[in-house]
Amino acid sequence: MKTIAWLKDLSKDSIAVAGGKGANLAEMYNAKLPIPPAFIITAQAYKRLIEETKIKDKILGKLKDLNVDDTDLLQKTAKEIQGIILGVKVPEQIKEDVLDAYDILCLEGKRKAAAQEVLKPEEEIFTAVRSSATAEDLPEASFAGQQATFLNIKGHDDLMNAVRGCWASLYTARAIYYRTKNNFPHEKVLIAVVVQKMVNSDKSGVMFSVNPATNNPDEIVIEGAFGLGEAVVSGAINPDLYIVDKKNKKIKKVEIKEQKIKYVKDPETGKTIHAKLTPSEEKLQVLNDKEILELARLARNIEKHYGKPQDMEWAVEGPKVYIVQARAVTTFKKAKKVEEAEEEKGEVLVKGETASPGAASGPVKIVLKMEDLDKIKKGDVMVTTMTTPDMVPAMQRAAAIVTDEGGLTCHAAIVSREMGIPCIVGTGNATKILKEGQEVTVHATHGNVYAGKREEAEAAAPEIKAAAAPQKIITATKIKVIMDLPDFAEKAAATGADGVGLVRLEIMIANGGIHPAEYIRQKKTDDYIKLLEDGIGKIAAAFKGKPVWVRTSDMRTDEYRNLKGGDKEPKETDPMIGWHAIRRQLDEPEILKAEFQAIKNLHDKGLKNVGVMIPFLIRTRELRKAKEIMREVGLEPCEEIMFGAMIETPASCWIINDLIKEGISFISFGTNDLTQLTLGIDRNNERIAKLFDEMHHAVLGEMEMVIKACKKAGVETSICGQAGSRSEMAKFLVKLGIDSISANPDAVPEIREVVARTEKALMLEAEREELEEKK
Repeated sequence: MKTIAWLKDLSKDSIAVAGGKGANLAEMYNAKLPIPPAFIITAQAYKRLIEETKIKDKILGKLKDLNVDDTDLLQKTAKEIQGIILGVKVPEQIKEDVLDAYDILCLEGKRKAAAQEVLKPEEEIFTAVRSSATAEDLPEASFAGQQATFLNIKGHDDLMNAVRGCWASLYTARAIYYRTKNNFPHEKVLIAVVVQKMVNSDKSGVMFSVNPATNNPDEIVIEGAFGLGEAVVSGAINPDLYIVDKKNKKIKKVEIKEQKIKYVKDPETGKTIHAKLTPSEEKLQVLNDKEILELARLARNIEKHYGKPQDMEWAVEGPKVYIVQARAVTTFKKAKKVEEAEEEKGEVLVKGETASPGAASGPVKIVLKMEDLDKIKKGDVMVTTMTTPDMVPAMQRAAAIVTDEGGLTCHAAIVSREMGIPCIVGTGNATKILKEGQEVTVHATHGNVYAGKREEAEAAAPEIKAAAAPQKIITATKIKVIMDLPDFAEKAAATGADGVGLVRLEIMIANGGIHPAEYIRQKKTDDYIKLLEDGIGKIAAAFKGKPVWVRTSDMRTDEYRNLKGGDKEPKETDPMIGWHAIRRQLDEPEILKAEFQAIKNLHDKGLKNVGVMIPFLIRTRELRKAKEIMREVGLEPCEEIMFGAMIETPASCWIINDLIKEGISFISFGTNDLTQLTLGIDRNNERIAKLFDEMHHAVLGEMEMVIKACKKAGVETSICGQAGSRSEMAKFLVKLGIDSISANPDAVPEIREVVARTEKALMLEAEREELEEKK
C-alpha cells in the first residue's frame, strides 16, 4: 500500500486513494489548470496506520450503538477517539515517506541527493494540509468540510502534527453525526491528506459556475476579499460580489462591499493573523476586470471539464491566479428553459427589482382599488401600486405580480416568495405603462416585463417543490421556514426544514374575509377560533414533530380595510408604528384570547409542536399581561407551551435581560421592523429602499447584544425576518451561535449550504486553536 501519491499520477477516479478533495485537485492539475503543486498521503496510509497500530477495533468499539443525538456523549466519544489517533505512534516507514515527499515539494520536484541532506530552513516552504475523506465531495452528498484543514504549516514536526490532526478529524463529533445520519458506515470511510504548497494570497475567495441564489445557469458568481480565503469562507467579512455572463463573457454586476480587515500570514510565525485595511484599500475593488474575467474563464473550463456546476475556491498571488479547490454544487436545480426565454429578442416594457424569481406569461389585470381584485383570475398578471394583506386571496390566483412601489421586504415581496409566484417590485410606472388585458411575460429573475406571451417562460415559475428538494446537508444550526399559507405547508415541509420559525396569522385572516375585531363585535369569536385552528392545524400537521412558532396577529389599521368590519378601523397618521400587535391586543384582549384558544385546541388534539410569540414588544409588562391571558385559556407559558418574544423594536433589544427575567422560552428577530425602526427608514418606500440594510452595524450590534444575553441565560435564539434568507446575515448569525434561522421556502437549500460552510470554518478554527494549545 503506497503512502504517497503525486497529483500527476491521479485523476477524478482516484477517490479511493486520494479522497474527494485530492482526486478533484489531481483531475484539475492534469487538465493543466493553475493548481498549486501538492502530494497526497493516501487513504491506504491511514488504513495501514490504524491496522498496524491495532487501534481500528478500539475506534469501532466506541462507535458501536452510539446515540449521536446524545450531544454530551457524542462529544465525549469524539474526543476519546481523536485522542487515540493523536496519541498513537506513527509507523516509521509512513513518517519517512511523508517527510521525503515534503522535502521534494520544497525543492519544487527536484529530488534530493542520495545523501538525503537536511533541508536548509530557507528551503522549507509553507503548506496547506487538508483532509480528504473518501466519502467527501461526492455529488450525491455534500460532506465537504467535516474534517480539518491546517494552513501555513512549515517544517517536519509541524507537518506531522498537522497530518495527525487531519487523521483525527475523521472522528470529530460533527463528522460522526453526519455519517451516522446519512447511513455511511464508519469502517468504510478512510481519510487521505493533501499537502499543498501554500499560496500567500493577496486576494482570495469563492466562486460558482452557476448562480446558486437564482438557479441561473448562465451566471458565474465570484466573491472576493483581500488576503487569505479564510475570511470569506468563515463569513468574517462581507466580500465583494461580481457576476459574469457566461455566454457573452461580460461583467454584468459589481458590488463593492465595505471591508475593514484581511487575513494574512505573519511572516515570522507563519500563523494567520488579522490586519486592518488601510483607508485607501477600503475603497478599492478587490479584483480588477482582468482578474474577474480570468476567474470566470477558469470557472467555465472547470464546469465544462466536470460536466456539472462547480463550487470553487481561488487565490491570487501577485500576477498568478490559482484554483485551490473545486467540488460539485449540490443545491443547484436547473430551471426549465428559463434562460431560453431570456435569450429571445423582445421588447422590455418595464423594469424593477427581483422580489421572487421565476417567469410567467399572462394577461395584465391592473388593480388600483379593492374592487378591482375580483377581476384577477387564475393565470393573470396582477399589476398594482402596492399589495396589501387583504389582497392575498387574489394574489394566490395570479401567475405573476408587478408593483409600482416597494422594496425587497415589502408585502408583495414577502408573500410572493412564500407562494413561489414571480414578482417584480419598485418599477415606478407599471400601472401606467402596462395596459389592461395586454399579454406580457414577467421575467422576474431579471426584473423585466416583456411584451407578448412566451411559452418557454411558463415552466420557469419557481414552485417551492422544485426549488427546494429535501437536503442531505445536516447543520447544527436549525434551518426553518417562514410559512403563512396552510395550503403550501406540505410543499414547505418537503424542503426538509427543521420546523417553522414564523407563522403570520394575517393571511389566514384575510382569506376568512372578516376583521378579527368584527368577529368579536358580532359575538362570533368561535368562528375566529375555528378559522385559525384549521389554518394553523394544517401547518402543524405538515411539520408534525417539529416546532411551529405562531406570531399573534399584527394588523396595521390601514392594511385590512377591505375585510368585513375593516371600514371601522381608525385612521392613523403612521399605521406602521401605530395601534397594532401587542399594544392593540392588550386594548382588545378578546382577540388575543381567541388566538391563544385556537392554539390550546390544537394542543388538546395532540399538536403540541405549536408555540407562540408576541410581536412588537417595548415593555416587560406587555409580556406579563399576555402570559396572564394565556393562563385564562388553560396553558402555562414556557411550561406547557413554547412562549417567545419577537425582537423587532430597539426597545426590546435594550430590555432583553428584563424580558428574560420575566420568563421566555425563546426570542425571534423580526429584522424587517427592527431595521426600519433602528435606521428610521420606511421599508415600503422604494425611493429610499437602497438605504434599507439589515447588515447595518447598528442593527447587527443590537442583534449581537440580544444573542449574547440569551445564550448566557439559556434562552433559544432565532430569526424570522426576511434577512434570514440572506447568506451574509446567515454567516453573521451562525458566528454568534444563533440556534435557528428561518428562511423563505425557496431559500432553504442555499441557506443550509451557507450555514454548513460557516459551521465548518468555525469548527476548523476551534480545532486549530485546540491543536495549538496541545503544542
